[in-house]
Amino acid sequence: MSVSSNTKSFRVPFWAQIIAGLVLGVLLGWLARSQDVSWLVTTLEKIGSIFIGLLKLAVAPLVFFAILVSITNLRKVTNAARLATRTLLWFMITSLIAVAIGIVIGLVTNPGSGTGLTPKDGAKPEHTGSWIDFLTGIVPTDVITPFTELNVLQIVFMAAVAGIAALQLGDKAQPILTLSESVLELLQKALWWVIRLAPLGTVGLIGNAIATYGWDLIGKYATFTADIYVGCALVMFVVYPALLAGVAKLSPIQFFKGAWPAIQLAFVSRSSVGTMPLTQKVTERLGVPKEYASFAVPFGATTKMDGCAAIYPAIAAIFVAQIFDIQLSVGDYLLIAFVSVVGSAATAGLTGATVMLTLTLSTLGLPMEGVGLLLAIDPILDMMRTATNVAGQALVPVLVSARENLLDRTAYDKAHSSPLDEPEPAPADRVPAAA
Repeated sequence: MSVSSNTKSFRVPFWAQIIAGLVLGVLLGWLARSQDVSWLVTTLEKIGSIFIGLLKLAVAPLVFFAILVSITNLRKVTNAARLATRTLLWFMITSLIAVAIGIVIGLVTNPGSGTGLTPKDGAKPEHTGSWIDFLTGIVPTDVITPFTELNVLQIVFMAAVAGIAALQLGDKAQPILTLSESVLELLQKALWWVIRLAPLGTVGLIGNAIATYGWDLIGKYATFTADIYVGCALVMFVVYPALLAGVAKLSPIQFFKGAWPAIQLAFVSRSSVGTMPLTQKVTERLGVPKEYASFAVPFGATTKMDGCAAIYPAIAAIFVAQIFDIQLSVGDYLLIAFVSVVGSAATAGLTGATVMLTLTLSTLGLPMEGVGLLLAIDPILDMMRTATNVAGQALVPVLVSARENLLDRTAYDKAHSSPLDEPEPAPADRVPAAA
């Protein structure tokens, strides 16, 4: 046996590296806080911020070229319009289920009661969301600012326009499409190197969260934190498996085996867009045709947010209303559902869901100071929210492919949570046929 073969056989699985990073991060964070080791707090913060910074560095061009290429890839797919419509429909259905679960959990547990928090503890955020801002903010005033200010929604708009225009031009646009595909592959290659640093980033992010906030903060928000985690867990491990088994006639265990690398990276990175290349890889490994996955996953990474845009704003709105002693009506709960289903694109796959929360609060007429009550606990909540987002972004393409008889069920049945490797190009002949 060669030396390289021996080395590969002793390779530590990526999931084990992540867990090791989590454990080490918790230990270092506890040590830094309990012993007041300021240099260790600074080091953990720098490691985490550098990792997130590297992910964000690729976000703007990655989103633009991924959306552009994904739209143009639909020309290779039979019944592309039908697939796109079914994808959007299932995005909305799963979001509606998630927000309903969030509302029920909030009503049952009363997360704002007994916290000791008062309206004075809140503070208005510097930037708030409203429907006017949301609608007018879709169209950029120039082509540079969305990239410099990382306005993902505007980048998605420009990419969609460019992709549709390329489809209309046909062969004349082929040089641009070839260049775009090459740039996208280059970005994914570079981002893959960043993803390999996730275990180290985990140490910094988790360690800094523990060192900065400690367990006392979690205790004050215990019910609210538990609500978010329980709500996300119900969606991921109850609703999604039920849809897989009932709608697609697929094994939920196989789905989680295949999708787990992307879910665990999402938990650590707190970025759906940063996880997007890995989400697409695991989705293809689950048997979804490459041409369809390359459309559905980037589309989902910027608009499909069951954690950040459904469960979280529902429970958070109830939490804020209870702190400010405001009674919500049935109509208010219907508005929460409407905002979650229609306005989820406002989160745009970045870390945090503050924009979505401000959009929800402004729609309900709740005080914006409520956002300030939740900012401190947000990083801890965002890990579970983003993991739920990414699980949903992988789930819907699998559901649609299975329903349209496009899913490679042999590949699905063989899917496994293998150590992280670089994505391999899919065979050129894996083009979906008509259902």
